[in-house]
Amino acid sequence: MQKGKWITGGARVRLAETFAQEYGEGRSIRAIAEAHGRSYGFVHRVLTEGGVRLRTRGGDVRTGTARSAP
Repeated sequence: MQKGKWITGGARVRLAETFAQEYGEGRSIRAIAEAHGRSYGFVHRVLTEGGVRLRTRGGDVRTGTARSAP
């Protein structure tokens, strides 16, 4: 998918599902953005439009990559 190209309708819904699946598997928004050639802001917006509950800052606690509190 070309960077800067408008993505609407069914293509945006499919992309949102792909992003949501990857995010649910523990990938970061930045990693998803880089893998798909999109910006962080675009991926964040598509995830929130799709109703995905975003993780808090500090990493994915399920994989043990979260920072420990001081």
